[in-house]
Amino acid sequence: MSVVINTNSAATSAAYNLGNTNVNLQRSLNRLSSGSRINSSFDDAGGLAVSMKMSASIRRTEATLANVNNSVSFLQTQDGVMKTADKVLNRMSELATLAQDVTKSTNDLALYDTELDVLKNQLNLMLNEKFNGISLFSSGTTSGLDSSTTLTVVTSHDGAQTVGITQADLSFVSTSVGSSSTTGMDISTTSAAQNAVTTIQTAIQNLATLRANNGAEQSRLTFAGDMLAVNKTNLEAANSRIIDVDVADESTKLARYNILQQAGTAMLAQANQATQSILRLIS
Repeated sequence: MSVVINTNSAATSAAYNLGNTNVNLQRSLNRLSSGSRINSSFDDAGGLAVSMKMSASIRRTEATLANVNNSVSFLQTQDGVMKTADKVLNRMSELATLAQDVTKSTNDLALYDTELDVLKNQLNLMLNEKFNGISLFSSGTTSGLDSSTTLTVVTSHDGAQTVGITQADLSFVSTSVGSSSTTGMDISTTSAAQNAVTTIQTAIQNLATLRANNGAEQSRLTFAGDMLAVNKTNLEAANSRIIDVDVADESTKLARYNILQQAGTAMLAQANQATQSILRLIS
């Protein structure tokens, strides 16, 4: 190999290798400091694209899960009102039974009837209960379950799966017993009290149907929420395999690049000094 002055191939090669080592060292430092294997599209273009879509799916899944949980709260609030309505009907049933006592005077029956009217009004007021401005109950059905006002709950992050929850028709129950002293049943007489017991029993059965439907809808939404939580966990695990850095592996690479940087710097210095031997030929 000829000895030249203008070109130092060894130094050029050493500088090139040192430059590559510095790039890899900087990338390794970025990964370890950020905890992410992909910090720019240059690191892994395809992986970044997949991770972006998975990250969006995770965020949508989280939002969908929050919506499902809010819907469960809607049903729980609805059931809470109906649970109170059940207590009201039970008290009505008790009053109607007490009014059948032949030892009660007309004045006694009038007092029972007064309390019954108050309970009618209270039951009627429950129809106006709302959850975050949304009515808990509808009205005007023939069975108490109003499919025309079913609220649609999305249960998948892509919107492909939905579950309907019912705005139960509590008025179907309250109307049967009346809403004031002038409507519905009364217990001002023993015979009227006997008829009232039958009416109240029917109302309790109708209310039981509404609560059973409410419980079934809560159960279904709870399972839908569980599925969303599982899907979110799996999506996060899959995204982690793409985007997160393996600290143990990257630490090994960092140590390697540090050694290569030191060796490359030393070799570049040696290559730059090699041409000084030419001075001995011309001295």
